[in-house]
Amino acid sequence: MFIKQQLMHIPDGFLSLILSLILWVISIITIFIAIRHYTKEKNNQKLPLMGVLAAAIFAGQMLNFNVVGGTSGHLLGAALATILVGPWEAVLVMTSVVSVQAIIFQDGGLLALGANIFNMAVIGVAVSYAVYTILNKVIKKGKWAVGIKGFIAGWCSIFIAALAAALELAISGTSPANIAIPAMGSIHALIGIGEGLITFAALLFISTSKKEMLDETSKGKPVDKSVLVGGVIIALVLAILSPLASSNPDGLEKVAEDLGFISLDSGPLYEIIPDYTFPGIHDERLATIVAGVIGVILIATVTFITTNRKKNSTQEK
Repeated sequence: MFIKQQLMHIPDGFLSLILSLILWVISIITIFIAIRHYTKEKNNQKLPLMGVLAAAIFAGQMLNFNVVGGTSGHLLGAALATILVGPWEAVLVMTSVVSVQAIIFQDGGLLALGANIFNMAVIGVAVSYAVYTILNKVIKKGKWAVGIKGFIAGWCSIFIAALAAALELAISGTSPANIAIPAMGSIHALIGIGEGLITFAALLFISTSKKEMLDETSKGKPVDKSVLVGGVIIALVLAILSPLASSNPDGLEKVAEDLGFISLDSGPLYEIIPDYTFPGIHDERLATIVAGVIGVILIATVTFITTNRKKNSTQEK
């Protein structure tokens, strides 16, 4: 039986126009600063890894997992990206993922895209970086240290981003703060456990197989091609497994249903690959797989093209 994909991000209609525009401005400014920080780095070799990481996070987000009470959650990936490539680069990784999801897959509104970038690429990354930096000073090195720090950073990124979304709903008049914040917080406290476990497992695997990726002194060096190939393979496998995703509504959608503002969703202005289902394919499982693979290839290709241009322009100089 086919398990239908669920939309995962704030749609248009949930937030007020003024707040949506304010969050767009904040997100654009943050992206601009992130680009400036990234381009100022000399001999930067992170972009190939950023592209593969973005593709893997995109595919991972398609695999919703069951939580409790008919709710599902999905990977955010902000903590993992922050730990592997750094905070400013993670902002760009998460922005590319969220933007492709909105523009190509109609997951999240275009007007609300600024809010979704703010919550996931700005707050998610900022919280992950702050928590992981603090924990680096508190937790001594050990076999499980990187995984434990990743778990806590991942959980915090989900929980705080959810509280931010709840506050935005309250400011917009969509749902009172004393109702929206506890509802979003309680559900995403559980979803955050899933995020933490995924981050924990990924970091332990990396620390065992490619420990140098977690070494700050080696982050400016070229990334092993085997890592890039392995990352692409993992992303494609996750995309192929996407029909196995939970059909239960995700945290935000569940809260919207329970609190009665789901009807405010104004729907997309257009459709390209809506609901992560490629149009024209009658087998819904295959349609989802094709959509996921296209998303993975699209994000990776755009990033690699940018990498080549940056490399060529640097050589010309």
